[in-house]
Amino acid sequence: MVRSEHRILVVDNESLVVEELVEFLTNQGYSCAGSVGPQDALTFFISNPDIDIVLSDFKMPGMTGVQLVEAMRAQAGPGRIFEVIIFTGNAEKDDVIEALRAGVADYYQKPLNLNQLLSGIACVSAKLERREAESRIKMLSHNLKLLSSSLSEICSGIDMTHAEQAPSGIVTRSPEAESAENLLLSEKLSPRQREVAGLIAQGLTNYQIACDLGISENTVKIYVSQVLRIFNLTNRTQLALALEGAKDGVKTVRTNVR
Repeated sequence: MVRSEHRILVVDNESLVVEELVEFLTNQGYSCAGSVGPQDALTFFISNPDIDIVLSDFKMPGMTGVQLVEAMRAQAGPGRIFEVIIFTGNAEKDDVIEALRAGVADYYQKPLNLNQLLSGIACVSAKLERREAESRIKMLSHNLKLLSSSLSEICSGIDMTHAEQAPSGIVTRSPEAESAENLLLSEKLSPRQREVAGLIAQGLTNYQIACDLGISENTVKIYVSQVLRIFNLTNRTQLALALEGAKDGVKTVRTNVR
C-alpha cells in the first residue's frame, strides 16, 4: 500500500463514480476527497490548498474538465503547484489535444483501468515532487540574491561613511543628511513615499516592503528610485543613514578642535 503525502480531489458529475474512486484510492493509501460536478470541485479546491492532484471527468454539465482546470489555475495563483489527470467515456482526438494543450498530466479512457490509473498517479506524484524541489531552489536562490544585494549596499554605505568622516576629528553632518532632514520637515514626500522611506530606514528589503504594504516589488523599486532622487542619494543605505540622522535631530557641529 502506498503512503502518499499528496492529496487527491476526484471530480465527476456522477456521484457513484466519485464514491467508488475515492474509496479505491483511499484503500491504496492516498488522502482523497470527492466532488460531484465542476462548481463544487472548484469551491472545494479553493478552500483546500493541500489538494495537489485533481482527477476529473472531461464532459460535465456547465463546464468541461479542461475549463475546470483553467478556472483552478486562475484561482490558485502562481505559487500553488498541482497536477491534473483527465478521464472520459467518449474520448475524441480533439478532446485529447485540448486537454494536452491545457497542460494536463495524463488522459484516461473510461471504464478506467485502475492499475494504469495508479501508475499514472505515481508518475504525477514524482513530477510534483520535482516541481516542488525546483520551486524551493528558486526561492532559496532569490533569497540569497536579496541577501547579497543587501550586504553589498551595507558595505557600500560603510565605505561612504568612512570616506566622509573628517580627518581631524571634526564631527559633521553630511549634506545628504541635512537634505533628508529638510525634506522630511517640509513634507515634500508623498504619504506612500514616506512609508517606503520609513521601511527602508528599518532595514527592510524591497520584497519585504512589498509584502508589508501589499504592493508589487516592481512598484517598490519605483518608489525607492523616486525617494533616492529627491534626496540626491545613490543607494538605499545612504538613505537609511540620512533618515536616521534626520530622526535624531540636528547635532552640534564641532568646528574648533585643538
